[in-house]
Amino acid sequence: MKHILLTLVAALIVACSPKGAATAAPAQAETAYFAGGCFWCVEHDMSKIPGVVDVVSGYAGGTIPNPTYESHEGYREAVKVVFDPAKVSYRQLVDRFWPLIDPTDDGGQFCDRGPQYTSAVWVMTQAQLDAAKASEAAAGAKLKQGKMLTPIYRFTTFYPAEGYHQDFAQKNPLRYSFYRQGCGRDARLKAVWRR
Repeated sequence: MKHILLTLVAALIVACSPKGAATAAPAQAETAYFAGGCFWCVEHDMSKIPGVVDVVSGYAGGTIPNPTYESHEGYREAVKVVFDPAKVSYRQLVDRFWPLIDPTDDGGQFCDRGPQYTSAVWVMTQAQLDAAKASEAAAGAKLKQGKMLTPIYRFTTFYPAEGYHQDFAQKNPLRYSFYRQGCGRDARLKAVWRR
């Protein structure tokens, strides 16, 4: 009986642990940064990619220290993607990122408008820059109309968002589903990309 109780407590601890606590990042883990409108949606979609170890919602590209959801002028809503390069390459991540956004829209994404919701890719190294540029060219050929307007920048800053934004789709599935559908994200993606 004691053994069963200890097993149940251990399972409960793992289930309630914060994101990333149950799975440690491999020693050779790498990082990628993307913005694609609402960080809830990008976090949700990127976390499903095999080889992705962790995805953190946050604010990227600005200069004011310690941005918050109420005050992140100059930042974009973005995600930090920690991945195992033995399982997924940086190029594969960028290839998977493009179809999650509308790269032809430089005024925001879907129903979210304004600079904080515009898309971007940040690179850490020359190798990532080369991979991102090659991926961008390949993705441009898959657009139904328009051209690629999403900028590729050298990485500067990233701050994690508040805890209530992390794993939002997992913690609030009904609210997330209503938001995503109401914002027209999936319908717009079908209109933008050749499948």
